[in-house]
Amino acid sequence: MSEEEPRSTTDVIEPPEKKVGLVKAVGILGIIGGVLLIVVGVIAWIGVTTQLTAENITIPDDAVAFQGQQVTGPFTAYVQADIINTHALEASGGKTYAELDQDDPVRQTVMQASFLRASLFTSIVAYGVALFAAGMGVLAILFGWAIHRLASVPVVIRRSNVY
Repeated sequence: MSEEEPRSTTDVIEPPEKKVGLVKAVGILGIIGGVLLIVVGVIAWIGVTTQLTAENITIPDDAVAFQGQQVTGPFTAYVQADIINTHALEASGGKTYAELDQDDPVRQTVMQASFLRASLFTSIVAYGVALFAAGMGVLAILFGWAIHRLASVPVVIRRSNVY
């Protein structure tokens, strides 16, 4: 019996057997969605900053940081909320709103302090959501680009005829 020599291996570039147009479209949609998320995040950040700045809140000198500065961002909002709590506890003798008697005249002051703190914490959460949206936008762009790029790569088929 004679054995035939195996033929050489060749690489052939062939079009994919299945259409990849939908995969490319998903990649492009991911990029577009990512850009929109970044834009929405930036708009939200600017909106919250504008509203906080318009309130003209100045951090008092006895705060832990940013003394004398205006509240215009998440860090200054947090410091202002902290010093409001400190002042409210000083005014109430260390008692919270719920611990004060209903007829205590300080209760109204502590309640207002609580409302102010809640508003400041809401702005801090809004900053976090805006940053999260922008971060997810960056990831969506990267994933969309990767999907689109992978769908555009030609298929290389390695064939060998072995007998």
